[in-house]
Amino acid sequence: MKTAEFDFDLPPELIALRPALQRDGSRLLVLNRDGSIEHKSFSAITDYLRKGDMLVLNDTKVLPVRLIGTKTTGGKADIILVREGTKGVWDVLCKGRYEGLVHFRGGVTAELSRGHSGLSEGNNSQLIFIGPDSSDIHGILGRCGAMPLPPYIKRMPDEDDRQRYQTVYADKPGSIAAPTAGLHFTPELLDIIASRGVLIRKITLHVGPGTFMPIKAAEICDHEMQSEYFEVEERLPGEIQAVKAAGKRVVTVGTTATRALEGLLGGNYSPDESRDKGHFRGHTGIFICPGHKFIAADGLLTNFHLPRSTPLMLASAFCGLEKLMSAYRAAIARGYRFFSYGDAMLIL
Repeated sequence: MKTAEFDFDLPPELIALRPALQRDGSRLLVLNRDGSIEHKSFSAITDYLRKGDMLVLNDTKVLPVRLIGTKTTGGKADIILVREGTKGVWDVLCKGRYEGLVHFRGGVTAELSRGHSGLSEGNNSQLIFIGPDSSDIHGILGRCGAMPLPPYIKRMPDEDDRQRYQTVYADKPGSIAAPTAGLHFTPELLDIIASRGVLIRKITLHVGPGTFMPIKAAEICDHEMQSEYFEVEERLPGEIQAVKAAGKRVVTVGTTATRALEGLLGGNYSPDESRDKGHFRGHTGIFICPGHKFIAADGLLTNFHLPRSTPLMLASAFCGLEKLMSAYRAAIARGYRFFSYGDAMLIL
C-alpha cells in the first residue's frame, strides 16, 4: 500500500491543544466491525466491556525530557533526550546543526555534537552533560526538564501538562511520549470497570520516536520501525489464552500496548538477557499495518491519529482502512478533537 493512502485533511481547529476539562469527559466514537458508528462520552466505555473481558493498559511513565536552553551563540536550543548510550552520551532530537555548549536552567550545562545516533535522518545529534552532577539524570530533569508535548502543540509545556500528559496509572519511567489512549481514564472509572468483572492487566512499553515519526517512504512496506523496550508479566500470555477460550475479548488500550502484546506473542522481538522476576523483557520493532493478523487484541481503544503515522496504520489494520477513514470523516463532521489531547475511538 502507498503511504499517501493514509492521508486526510483535518481542519486546524480540531487539533486538541489542551486536554478536556475532565479526563473521562472526552468524546468516544465507537466503531463496530460492521462499519456502524456510535457517538458517546468516554465514561460510557463501561457499557462496552463485559464480565470476563480483559483490558490491557500500558503503565509507562513519561519523563520530562524536553530541555530548552541557550547556545553560546545566544540562540535557543530545544532538545529532547531519547536514550542514553555508553559513557553518558545521549541520543537526542533537535533541529539545526549546532555543535557546542548549551546552558539550561539550574546551572546545568551540556555539550551538543553531531554523531551517529541512529534515530532518523536529520536528527543525528548527541549530547553529554558536563559537571559534578552530570550523571544524576533525574536531578537534571527535575531542575530543567519539561514534558515533551508533540510538536504540533505550539506552546510551552506547563505544570498542568505534568499531570495531564500522563495516565493516572503511569508507574514505570521511560517514555518520551504518552500512551495517549489511556489519558481518558480516571481511577474511579477503572474501579467501575473492575467491579463489573473485567480483568485489568498492565504491561509496559516505553514510547520512543519510532511510534510518532512520520513515514517518509512512498510504500509502507519500505518503512522500518524503530524498536522500543517492553515488559510483560510471564503469566499474561496464559491469561489471554484463557480469556479467548472462554469466548471473551482482550481489549488493548492504545497502539503501544497492542504492539507490545503482538510483538511478544508473535515472536517479533529481541529478548533482553536480564529477563527475570517473572517478566518477559525485550525490544520490539514490530510494524503493524494492513494485512497483520492479530494474535492478542480483539478490541482496540485508541485516539485519532496523525496522517501517515504508524498508529493510524495499526488502527486501519484492525478494522480496515475504508471503515477507519469513514469513521474519521464522521468524527470531523461532528467536531471531534484530534491527536494526543483529543477524543477517543473504540474499535470492536
